[in-house]
Amino acid sequence: GTEPGVQPNTGRYHGPDGGHPRPASAERNTAGPDREVPKVHHPSVIQETGFCKEFVIGDLVWSKVGTYPWWPCMVSSDPQMKVHTRINTRGHREYHVQFFGSVAERAWIHEKRIVMYQGKQQFDELQADTLRKTTNQVERSKVRTNTLKIFSLVVCEGECSRQFHLECLGLSSPPEGRFTCLECRNGNHPCFSCKTAGREVTRCSVSGCGCYYHEDCVRKLPGTTSSSGGGFTCPQHSCSTCCLERDLQRASKGRLIRCIRCPLAYHTGDSCVAAGSVIITHHIMICSNHGSAKRNGLLSSPVNVGWCFLCARGGKLLCCDSCPASFHPECLEMEMPEGSWSCSDCRAGKKPHYKQIVWVKLGNYRWWPAEICNPRLVPSNIQSLRHDIGDFPVFFFGSHDYYWINQGRVFPYVENDKNFVTGQININKTFKKALEEAARRFQELKAQRESREALEQERNSRKPPPYKFIKSNKPVGKVQVHVADLSEIPRCNCRSTDEHPCSLDSQCLNRMLQYECHPQVCPAGDTCENQCFSKRLYAETEVIKTDGRGWGLRTNQALRKGDFVTEYVGEVIDSEECQQRIKRAHENHVTNFYMLTLTKDRVIDAGPKGNSSRFMNHSCSPNCETQKWTVNGDVRIGLFTLCDIEAGTELTFNYNLHCVGNRRTSCHCGSDNCSGFLGVQPTKEEKARNAKLKPKKRKMRMEGKHTHEYFCFCCGEGGELVMCDRKDCPKAYHLLCLNLTKPPYGRWECPWHDCSVCGAPASSLCDFCPRSFCRDHEAGALTASSLEDRPCCSSHNPLSPLGSSSSSTQPRRSAMSPAKVKEEPEESGQSATE
Repeated sequence: GTEPGVQPNTGRYHGPDGGHPRPASAERNTAGPDREVPKVHHPSVIQETGFCKEFVIGDLVWSKVGTYPWWPCMVSSDPQMKVHTRINTRGHREYHVQFFGSVAERAWIHEKRIVMYQGKQQFDELQADTLRKTTNQVERSKVRTNTLKIFSLVVCEGECSRQFHLECLGLSSPPEGRFTCLECRNGNHPCFSCKTAGREVTRCSVSGCGCYYHEDCVRKLPGTTSSSGGGFTCPQHSCSTCCLERDLQRASKGRLIRCIRCPLAYHTGDSCVAAGSVIITHHIMICSNHGSAKRNGLLSSPVNVGWCFLCARGGKLLCCDSCPASFHPECLEMEMPEGSWSCSDCRAGKKPHYKQIVWVKLGNYRWWPAEICNPRLVPSNIQSLRHDIGDFPVFFFGSHDYYWINQGRVFPYVENDKNFVTGQININKTFKKALEEAARRFQELKAQRESREALEQERNSRKPPPYKFIKSNKPVGKVQVHVADLSEIPRCNCRSTDEHPCSLDSQCLNRMLQYECHPQVCPAGDTCENQCFSKRLYAETEVIKTDGRGWGLRTNQALRKGDFVTEYVGEVIDSEECQQRIKRAHENHVTNFYMLTLTKDRVIDAGPKGNSSRFMNHSCSPNCETQKWTVNGDVRIGLFTLCDIEAGTELTFNYNLHCVGNRRTSCHCGSDNCSGFLGVQPTKEEKARNAKLKPKKRKMRMEGKHTHEYFCFCCGEGGELVMCDRKDCPKAYHLLCLNLTKPPYGRWECPWHDCSVCGAPASSLCDFCPRSFCRDHEAGALTASSLEDRPCCSSHNPLSPLGSSSSSTQPRRSAMSPAKVKEEPEESGQSATE
């Protein structure tokens, strides 16, 4: 055939013996393939209850939806139509109800599926009546299973907080008094990841989470985060889909639905939940990873495509064992592995989702465009087809049929796939129609997704990212705050009779030495004006949204030069914890830092906890500066003005950023002397102008500081660059030009120093691109160019080497192997700010 499954008799149609199953239509099509026939939904569950009556807003009722159990709800007004009852297209009355539960859901329910609520004991009668009138054995099993799953659970009151069926515990009735499971009584909990029991497991630090893990197991799981107290937060508290999309800010927010068999969780709704997951309740599921390894008694294997996903050509292919993806080993720059192998997407845990357009392979039919559907939204005869965990229904474009499929037979549809048959002849009419419908539906879903993301981004931009507000520094771990004895605090010479003792205009010795006076030591006593830190005499400020620089801090009052603005407050950590936090942020693609060096071995991190000072932006021409003051024997950081500042002006200071690793961050301050990058000394026009007027003195040649170019060596453009750590190498690169998704951590040497052919140390280097050659391959590889006889490779025209070059100038991925990254942590006490 040329199209998947047309005109099946019923939802259970199978082809001749030995044939392949065909997709099931929602309705038998007798009008021909080119004529649209309306799909009619014939529910096979209970059709009438005998309790039909008129309901009004506020009535408590039981309602029946699909194979779900009878659910308590309340008749309410539709928010859009402003009515609570209507007549549907078939002339039957429906009522608008709101379901009780943690998730507020609404629906229009047929009048024959609503019963007046008369108490909890009524539920058993309604369920028994439903089972008696349900003739379909599959749906009968679903009704019974859903009911038992929801209403026959016993919760352990020990540390694990797990739920158990009575029959799984060997009980016929709920136990009396406090129930504790066997693991909690013995203290021998199994690891939730590897399922191996032992006493060396650690519990998740989230209150109420009863999951235990081995330290090695939980650290390998994506979505695991470290807690401030030394523990960890397991992946069941962050959405797996959002973590894969690097949306870490959203990952741990909102309602989550968790798998009861493995440490996996998703946001509720179709956008995040993996297709094929079985929803048990609104917060419990069995994810698609637990599907059966066999289909119809035979081992299930994916149907791989016959072309490479990277170059779109055939040949000797490396096939993924979990999805249809295929690759040339040379395109992945790897050798053909032995045994099973999975592609990078499958190893990362990427799954198909509902409302996603995919290509589907069914039987002997060609790859066909289809849309993954939520099982709750397909006709009942499609729902009753045999399927397993991990299977999901797809709707075929063109033929408008349904079928249950799994991840091994689908791969994502992309925008350019609409030109799949360009230039081909004798294309089936239904397949051409399917391509048109798929392209149109793809654009609809894309527009919906962009609109939803824009709305969410606009909503998130209304307030700054969350953090915990604190008034004073909080030591973490082994860090201690020193408190001096009164005899150790210096005494100034100010007097209480002075007009403004210890003020900015006074000659206070403590103020000059950046010591804060103590009220019990200072001669001025309570009239002392050098106690801004202790009394928190901050300027009146507010957090604002800036143009292109995120959130900032603005003063609401006029400030004089030298005025105290605020104290920089956060968690005080040691250098070891600082390096761990930076490494963890690097792994999670976090680019905003709020760290200031306090002393040699102490750092203030205002990221998780702090005050409004954390929002002050960087500027190459700032109006504030940081000063280290000694307050009651301990060092603290304050922000002071550098000039007179009018009310309504944004407050900024120079971060003096120390680059941890080798990533350079662009500066967007907009100052006239902007250096372009954080941590680079700003240009001083006046100083440079005066230097020209002075006679030059002969100086001893000193070894210069290691500097780098401001443009990518591959494409020649600026931006955020990764810098080579090799001595005297000035080259810098874009991550994209290096085929990297995140900057390498530790010491890194660029691909210019390795042979482009074999990867050995290079001896001859092209001056115009990262290509280089070792002694074995340098013969004839480079020629002298017309530009000062500088060597150039075959990718450049020797007469015009700065012209456009071929794609071969891009560095090889093998040059970025982990062996080139040396794990050498930075010196202690060095940190970075946002």
